Amino acid sequence: MTLKPARLLMLLVTAVALPAFAQNLAVVNGKPVPSSRADAMIKQLSAQGQPDSPQLRAMVKEELINREILIQEADKLGLSNSADVKNQVEIARQSIAIRALVQDYLKKNPVKDSEIQAEYDKFKSQAGDKEYHARHILVDKEEDAKAIITKLKGGAKFEDLAKQSKDPGSAGNGGDLDWASPASFVKPFSDAMVALQKGQVTEAPVKTQYGYHVIKLEDVRAAKLPSLEEVKPQIAESLQQKKLQAYQEDLRKKAKIQ
Repeated sequence: MTLKPARLLMLLVTAVALPAFAQNLAVVNGKPVPSSRADAMIKQLSAQGQPDSPQLRAMVKEELINREILIQEADKLGLSNSADVKNQVEIARQSIAIRALVQDYLKKNPVKDSEIQAEYDKFKSQAGDKEYHARHILVDKEEDAKAIITKLKGGAKFEDLAKQSKDPGSAGNGGDLDWASPASFVKPFSDAMVALQKGQVTEAPVKTQYGYHVIKLEDVRAAKLPSLEEVKPQIAESLQQKKLQAYQEDLRKKAKIQ
């Protein structure tokens, strides 16, 4: 079979055009919608938990075609050139680029297992091997705290006097602070608390930046610390944030700001 020159030319043109057309999802009013745009949207949706499927791809195709129709109309009306739209586009561009920068930095500077272990060991050291169950009454003036201590020595119940505490989180339940490690409190408070014996109340008011405290130690027990595996995700995320903060601060130091 012999093909006529015109027919052969048409087949060659079609063969050359096929790969280029395959790169487009659709053509709207003569303007191509690239398939890469669909791939990006599907990747984003998959990251949010939607599995890739023919139904999802069909939905994405329709969405992108609708968007192209709408953006063409917006361009025709000159809306894309307004200052407000340009500013919003720039903000969106910055957000996307910064997110890519963060992902690139974390990929090149991952949190190491040794760093997580070191942070966990530091946490264990700060938490200590004991937990304390304490109550407290917080007041603004030292003389008020001294008066409370005098009343307690006279037989008044700690829970009753705690109603006047300035700490809204514990005043309503007898000044109860529940079980906690000394590291959970400011140092003057924790130092005074750990020096007490079970059932004992501080002999003098304890001053902190919050006011004056009267502290009662209810009980002491061995600390129940979470295992490394239980807190590993939280530690990793915290270290990631510290790395990013240091990276941002370093970039800011190098930046010329006028």
